[in-house]
Amino acid sequence: MALEKHTIEQLAEHLDNCELQARDTPKITDDYPDMDWDDAYAIQDTIRARKLARGARIIGYKAGLTSHAKMKQMGVESPVFGFLADYFSVPEGSAVQVSELIHPKVEPEIAFVMKRALKGPGCNIADVLAATDFVLPGIEVIDSRYRDFKFDLKSVVADNTSASRFVVGGQAQRPESVDLRTVGIVLEKNGQPAALGAGAAVLGHPASAIAMLANHLGKRGEEIPAGALILSGGITEAVAVAPGDNVCLRVQGMGSITLRFA
Repeated sequence: MALEKHTIEQLAEHLDNCELQARDTPKITDDYPDMDWDDAYAIQDTIRARKLARGARIIGYKAGLTSHAKMKQMGVESPVFGFLADYFSVPEGSAVQVSELIHPKVEPEIAFVMKRALKGPGCNIADVLAATDFVLPGIEVIDSRYRDFKFDLKSVVADNTSASRFVVGGQAQRPESVDLRTVGIVLEKNGQPAALGAGAAVLGHPASAIAMLANHLGKRGEEIPAGALILSGGITEAVAVAPGDNVCLRVQGMGSITLRFA
């Protein structure tokens, strides 16, 4: 690690406050260009500890940077990961208050709910599917705390991979009852298609992201607990939203979910 403990704590407090107060900031590597991956995850861990101290619960995880092409472009070998706090979850069909966010965008995802714990190393797609209770459609609302959505990967890891809100719903399916590679999705904004894709856009199979998460946590002596909800990564590019927008995600054989922005 390149940063001192007090610096990590200061940066975590800064980013946590930016989220809570809906204000942006330049990316933190502008001032700390030598920070490394361990520093980035240590800042994220400290943000998580701050939320737990305020009474929040951690209900799951999320994966980002889940395209092979994007990973190659950014010079990394695995996705980045963040956590999901309970207050990130919003009811299906409800309204997200844009005033609580900075510059929200939405991503269509496949969510996994685990029936038993999963720990690396060595986890693969088969292990993930065997440990999964069910899968269902999810819309993640990402909201980077960095000004103009401009950041590098270490900064975004520290910022909990832009996590802010999410909704899951539709028709839950057992993982063996749907081909998660070929399942098609349509993301609509205000009744018009905004993005199209298929599950294979996420690392060839959305369960790959869950396996990589389990292996990532295993290196840290942690595991994906039973009952955890995991957003496996955006199937398409993120779509910007504003007050008055209505978003609907339709997933082949898994129903649809909606989210409003007010």
